[in-house]
Amino acid sequence: MSPPSDMRAEIEAAAARYPDRRSAIMPALLIAQRLHGHLPGQVLEEVADILGVERIWVYELATFYTLFHTEPVGRYHLQLCDNVSCMLCGSEALLAHIETVLGIGKGETTADGLFTLSTVECLGACEMAPVMQVGDDYHGALDIARLDALLTRLRAEAGAAAGATEMAGE
Repeated sequence: MSPPSDMRAEIEAAAARYPDRRSAIMPALLIAQRLHGHLPGQVLEEVADILGVERIWVYELATFYTLFHTEPVGRYHLQLCDNVSCMLCGSEALLAHIETVLGIGKGETTADGLFTLSTVECLGACEMAPVMQVGDDYHGALDIARLDALLTRLRAEAGAAAGATEMAGE
């Protein structure tokens, strides 16, 4: 798989900001994920080849950090913190509610590709417990009502985006 020319150019520009190309692995992975949606093995290998670094270094980072996805995820990746602070504030009940409402379990994606559900060890936002990350946004002090409102809003955004895409194609 040959990378899109813009991927190579963006990774090269990111690598130029670092004295050692190995230091550019994380920015390069973010670029590749933005362009490909997730990071399958061949994309990870291409990132390593562009940077001229050991492939294992790229694999290590891509599989360690929860912000990187080696498998496809839904349009909205729901990452619910299940660490102690969040657990004590009700994250287990929220997880059960999400699973029931969406009809999926942890690590699964809804049939329409809209939501993927994951739990994460810590989002570093204990003051907002229980907290969930959706994309780059944190949603804290969650309860069932706030969670339902968030899911409703995300579905509406997805519907509006789909409608705009359909209208543009007509």
